[in-house]
Amino acid sequence: MNFTTNDFVRLTYTDEGQGRPIIILTGIGGYKEIWLQQISYLVARHYRVINLDCRNQGQSEQTVKGRRISRHAMDLAELIQQLRLKQVILVGNSMGAATIFAYISLFGDQNVRAVVDVDQSPKMINDQTWSYGFKTLTEENFISYLKRPFGHSTFKHIDDQTFQAVEQAAKQQAYDAKLNLPFLLDHGLQDWRDVLSSLTCPTLIIAGGNSPFFPPEFAQVAAKMAVKGMAVVIPEAGHIVMAEQSQAFNTVLGDFLANQVGGER
Repeated sequence: MNFTTNDFVRLTYTDEGQGRPIIILTGIGGYKEIWLQQISYLVARHYRVINLDCRNQGQSEQTVKGRRISRHAMDLAELIQQLRLKQVILVGNSMGAATIFAYISLFGDQNVRAVVDVDQSPKMINDQTWSYGFKTLTEENFISYLKRPFGHSTFKHIDDQTFQAVEQAAKQQAYDAKLNLPFLLDHGLQDWRDVLSSLTCPTLIIAGGNSPFFPPEFAQVAAKMAVKGMAVVIPEAGHIVMAEQSQAFNTVLGDFLANQVGGER
């Protein structure tokens, strides 16, 4: 399915199942197909799952427009409005989680039932106030560091079915890292700790125990900032927790939704 934003950019999404709505957002450079195992799990438990390729990713339009996190937040807001979603659950991995924080910074959490952050520290830059940022990123090396290849994002292989789905999507439209660099730099500059502190809805932060990007300790520290925050570290998982340890991830997600939101495990 496609929808067109108010700045005339075509975005692609899937919409499956019936029940309480969940919107899923993928990390930078990723494809929505990485959530294959979560979609079937959630649909079977009577959730409506909307899975979005953000601008410049997956099958959505490649463009120079809106290469900033605030525009991504507006895209999310427009999708929620177009689908007339109420009390939506927002789930995001990496930059997808940052998009959720950007959305809440602009629109609040009145229409958000719960937030799930998958391996995204609320602050990317390491400094005297925060030691849980992205690798060794600092203010001094910021631009040069983010221009480098990130290396492997995973600790273990993702399952074959998900891998094949992502590979097929990548063949249809390759990710253009150079085109999207301004967005990466904007994303990297943000500090969402004030947004976390303002969250009143149930908030789950899931970290990969072997993430090559963020120290897993960030999850507990960040969760304590939210009014209803909780943290889980999934062992033997890297940054793409949901695809590396899909069964463990789904169990954690399902328990959170059942206990904090209401629904089936």
